[in-house]
Amino acid sequence: MSTFIIQGGKPLHGEITPQGAKNEALQVICAVLLASSPVTIHNVPDIIDIQQLIALLRILGVRITSPGRGTYHFDASRLHVESIDTKMLKEYATKLRGSIMILGPLLARFGKATIPRPGGDRIGRRRLDTHFMGMLKLGATVSYNDKEDTYLVQAPKLKGNYILLDEASVTGTANLVMAASLAQGTTILYNAACEPYIQQLCKMLVQMGAKIEGIGSNLLTIHGVQELQGTTHTLLPDIIEVGSFIGLATITMANLTIKNVCAHQLGPIAAGFRKLGIQLEIENDDIIMRPQEHYEIEKDLHGSLPTIADAVWPGFPTDLISIMLVVATQAKGAVLMHQKMFESRLFFVDNLIEMGAQ
Repeated sequence: MSTFIIQGGKPLHGEITPQGAKNEALQVICAVLLASSPVTIHNVPDIIDIQQLIALLRILGVRITSPGRGTYHFDASRLHVESIDTKMLKEYATKLRGSIMILGPLLARFGKATIPRPGGDRIGRRRLDTHFMGMLKLGATVSYNDKEDTYLVQAPKLKGNYILLDEASVTGTANLVMAASLAQGTTILYNAACEPYIQQLCKMLVQMGAKIEGIGSNLLTIHGVQELQGTTHTLLPDIIEVGSFIGLATITMANLTIKNVCAHQLGPIAAGFRKLGIQLEIENDDIIMRPQEHYEIEKDLHGSLPTIADAVWPGFPTDLISIMLVVATQAKGAVLMHQKMFESRLFFVDNLIEMGAQ
């Protein structure tokens, strides 16, 4: 097992540019399965999850080339679901949580899809019910093979319907939007996730010929079309990396510029760090972090204890609660922090207490 040795007390300085967003990449790369002509995606992050998904698409029969760093061409025009190596599919899909999002495109385009139970990081229970309940609403049948631990979803032709999601699942929303894009008739998704990455997926699908209304809200209306064409798409920077760099710069009293952050897409992130007393400047599309020896948590009105909690977008991102918690250990004052969405995510707090955190 690898070991990280961190020598503290060294301020950082310079400039850093966040990678393309992992969560957006997982969605839009799955969306290429819908296209009858090639799709080009720029700013793809070079991380294990994305490489595993690209390998998974190759198993499905997608032709993939990379003419330069961060750019990929995907051609799924000759894809045939009957030729898929199901053994290899299971091997790769079980390593990656995002593999569940191949379900909607394959079902919409070919009328059936087999998907093993996805793997991925272990941060708590991550149910799949939203995906399958939505597919049932679109007219699909779902069966589970206990021996193989796989799901078989079939539908000769998906049909639009009104779907009230039981939770605002990001991957569930992505899967159903992709499936509904090629369904007959109109689909209404209520309580849909509306994260920037879902918005990006919808915009890419529109460029491919989909008809989607309500982008950016939790009520999406998708008018199904017969075919989607290829397009060119560029990923947003990863807001979780941006938030991590803000935390890193604060802890190390850095003089750091975080470049090209797409500031208008940061939602509550900057305000959340400012609540801890952190001074950050947004200049054009960059975040400027200057050395700050002390920062003090802002109290709520009438001096009450402030609260920071994760929530579905446009609430504070659940992936940044851990970063915020570590940063808060070095602040003056007290703050109440809630991690509501994944019950196993804050087990590291005991280690922080052993290191002297209060």
